[in-house]
Amino acid sequence: MAKILLLGSGELGKEFAIAAQRIGQIIIAVDNYENAPAMQVAHDFEVINMLDGAQLDRIVAKHQPDFIVPEIEAIRTERFYDYEKQGIIVVPSAKAANFTMNRKAIRDLASKELGIKTANYRYATSASGLQIAVAEVGIPCVVKPLMSSSGKGQSTIKSQDDIEKAWNHAVEGSRGDVIEVIVEAFVKFNSEITLLTVVQNNNPTLFCPPIGHRQERGDYQESWQPASISDADLFEAQDMAEKVTAALGGAGLFGVEFFLADDGVYFSELSPRPHDTGMVTLAGTQNFNEFELHLRAILSLPIFEITLEKVGASAVILASKNANNPTYSGIEKIAALANTDFRIFGKPTSRPYRRMGVALVNSPVITDIETVVERAKLAAAQIIVN
Repeated sequence: MAKILLLGSGELGKEFAIAAQRIGQIIIAVDNYENAPAMQVAHDFEVINMLDGAQLDRIVAKHQPDFIVPEIEAIRTERFYDYEKQGIIVVPSAKAANFTMNRKAIRDLASKELGIKTANYRYATSASGLQIAVAEVGIPCVVKPLMSSSGKGQSTIKSQDDIEKAWNHAVEGSRGDVIEVIVEAFVKFNSEITLLTVVQNNNPTLFCPPIGHRQERGDYQESWQPASISDADLFEAQDMAEKVTAALGGAGLFGVEFFLADDGVYFSELSPRPHDTGMVTLAGTQNFNEFELHLRAILSLPIFEITLEKVGASAVILASKNANNPTYSGIEKIAALANTDFRIFGKPTSRPYRRMGVALVNSPVITDIETVVERAKLAAAQIIVN
């Protein structure tokens, strides 16, 4: 039985905690507010500022975990190297967590060190620096904080008038204490995919069937599995994913995002943990969902294969207003739908566009994926956050 310190206790952490409890592991959930989703199902919890290294050190010393599993970006990740020296396993590794919590480190690793194809990009640390960066990469372009998640702080610059607004939006949406942005040339892509990549300690790296997704405001709205992709593009994406995850080291599930364009595959981003678009695997699309795969890889439990069991889709359930202790109506409607399930995350507060739950739809027979996605969207619309 392993003791796992979960740093970040949102909806992804909650599903991971449930997966861990099902096979007898101990979970201590950590976040910067009480009653976070994963805390509701954990053995114990801590409320701290994870950007405070001293507070991190304190709870690590207190709980003496076997594993530290980061679930968010805003963590003092440089402390992870010391924890590894103490014999604690950082998931996937201290290097992986430290690099991928900052878009600058992971992008430079992929592009400059590994030679993986990415969009043209620059960095900026001020509004005036953003002006220069935009001039170099061209308009349109995308601006993102170096540290953020779920699209926070992301925007598209379509004209010179958008630059100052993009800088302010990025600063407001940034997590952590790094005030810097990445500016990416806009890739004329046909679609986006997430390739869930499972790195094992003593067994081959495995890939889940590719997941397609659609975004608004930089955050995913629907995801579906399998995504449409040519054999050649899939091979190229798998090759890129294996190279970058091997360079980061460790074991676990990585969510690797790609753009699919007329001129091939572009690496976009990487998360060293279960991915929000991968919640579609909760619809029973695979023999193991992404949280179970992450856990098994961490614990060095061999995963023989990952198989596609059903076609499926997920659609987010969003809040429309600020509220404490939100309530939900329409649950009986979604429950009555065939081949449909849902998750309510249990977040103690809501705000406009905050992700509060997800609708999950599958098809027991291979069918048109667009139909399944529409069913997921209609199912999500049944639940109203009050």
